[in-house]
Amino acid sequence: MEEDLKVLIVDDEDDLVSTLVERLEIRGVDATGVCSGTQAIQLVENNGFDVVVLDVKLKGEDGVEIMKQIKEIQPELPVILLTGHLSPEASEEGFKAGAIDYLLKPINLNDLMTKMREAIAVFKKK
Repeated sequence: MEEDLKVLIVDDEDDLVSTLVERLEIRGVDATGVCSGTQAIQLVENNGFDVVVLDVKLKGEDGVEIMKQIKEIQPELPVILLTGHLSPEASEEGFKAGAIDYLLKPINLNDLMTKMREAIAVFKKK
């Protein structure tokens, strides 16, 4: 059982979102999944999440721009970016904008759990 993690998963692939939410909940994580940046921003405004896992490329939306808006609402909320292929330029842009880490697709659930715990630990130290 996990330590009451409250996670927001944001990806435009419905199947990925529902699978991740389901698999995280099996591990005792309170996971919420949405398929658009607009929904993510509304949820961040109204809920207290410990970490956000956000796809870099959403349909019609830029994940880094969404992350910037999330950071305006909650500067201390750690964001892990998801990507299918990581370029040095994209990763630099993401880190400059406030991402705490990146995760490559396909997602390994153990890696995701580790990165989420690390992200939360870093922000708790600040």
